[in-house]
Amino acid sequence: MDMSSPASSTASTRVSGHVVSAHDQIVRALAQEILTGALAPGDKLPLEADLLERFGVSRTALREALKTLSAKGFLNVKTRVGTRVSDSVHWNFFDKEVLTWRVAIGMDARFRQHLAEVRRSLEPTAASLAARHRTEADLAAMRAALEWMRREDASAHEFARADLALHLAIGAASQNPMIRSVAGVIETALLEAFTLSPPTQAPALHHETVEAHARIVERIAAGDEAGAAQAMLAVIDAGYQRVEAEQSPGR
Repeated sequence: MDMSSPASSTASTRVSGHVVSAHDQIVRALAQEILTGALAPGDKLPLEADLLERFGVSRTALREALKTLSAKGFLNVKTRVGTRVSDSVHWNFFDKEVLTWRVAIGMDARFRQHLAEVRRSLEPTAASLAARHRTEADLAAMRAALEWMRREDASAHEFARADLALHLAIGAASQNPMIRSVAGVIETALLEAFTLSPPTQAPALHHETVEAHARIVERIAAGDEAGAAQAMLAVIDAGYQRVEAEQSPGR
């Protein structure tokens, strides 16, 4: 297996204008190889000497990077046995970096399904709690995000950012710190998902999508917990079905 990579041959590199440290470079490179299956569960990592030569870093930097990957559930380090890739059940997808790396290699159908399942289990509850606990400041933030969505009828990326802002505002209004934390973690995946089949591709779809989100805000403002949850679930399902129709083979 050829584990070489031009992007990882030096102690630091530049990504999107930012210098990436040797530690981050190693962690990202190995994590993405694990996520893509280039390094499969049960595989033993290359020898330390080979990794040092590949990345051109100090032994300290390499060992710290492997500790980070172990903490994120990717590696199992055992004395006298070596370092092996952990089974995927141990990978921590509620770590924001891990989710970022997973999104970077592409959102396949199975990953999109998993994301939708998590959203269906979490966001209707967040909307229901928001209807119970929302403040005027919360409602102002939701309405500002909703108006942002109305304005963005051309740029898929900006519409996605506005859409995400509304969902995060609802999570904040839930007054549940765990929900807020999870919502923040899945932010990267949601932003990518929202751009797969953007409502900006057709005026009627844009209007329909904005109004569906407006119904969530209306139910939250009215204190209708069940109605807010139902409206949120309708938005999640409609978006998921639209993306799957767009991404299906033959289109």
